[in-house]
Amino acid sequence: MATITFQANPVQTCGELPIVGSVAPNFSLANSELKDVTLANYSGKRKILNIVPSLDTPTCAASARKFNQKATHLENTVVLVISADLPFAQCRFCEIEGLSDVQALSTFRSTFANDYGVQITDSALAGLTARAIVIIDEKDHVIYTQLVPELAHEPDYEAVFAALK
Repeated sequence: MATITFQANPVQTCGELPIVGSVAPNFSLANSELKDVTLANYSGKRKILNIVPSLDTPTCAASARKFNQKATHLENTVVLVISADLPFAQCRFCEIEGLSDVQALSTFRSTFANDYGVQITDSALAGLTARAIVIIDEKDHVIYTQLVPELAHEPDYEAVFAALK
C-alpha cells in the first residue's frame, strides 16, 4: 500500500507500482470502440502508461496534452492514457482536445488498477486511480515507475523522458 496526498490529505492506494526490472502485469482495458486491448496488442513497442484519475480534471487533461505533444517524437513508443472514465467520455475528450497521438483506455471493466497497485482505496476518490507513470520496454519489462506524491500535481516529465533514453 502506498500513501499519496490530495489537497494535503493522505490517500491510500491498494498496493505498489510494479517493480522496475519485473515483467509488466498483463492488462485488459477498453478502447474507444469498447474492445478489449491487452499488453500483447503493443508487443515489440515501448509503452508509456500515463495513469490518471479522470480526464475530466485540469491536471489530467494537461498531462494528456503534454504526452500527446511528445508522443510524435518518440520512436517505437505508444502512449496510453489510462483512467476510470468511460470510453465514450475519453473519446469525446480526445476529439475536443485534438489528441491523436495518445490512446485513451478505460479501466471500467478491468482489474488494472489493482494489478498495477494504483487503485485509491479510501476518501471520496476511492475507486479512481492514483496519478502514476509506468514505462514498459519492447519485451514487456518495467523500466521506470513514478507515483506522483500529490494527486493534484503533474508527473515529473523530465524524469519520464530521461528514462526513455
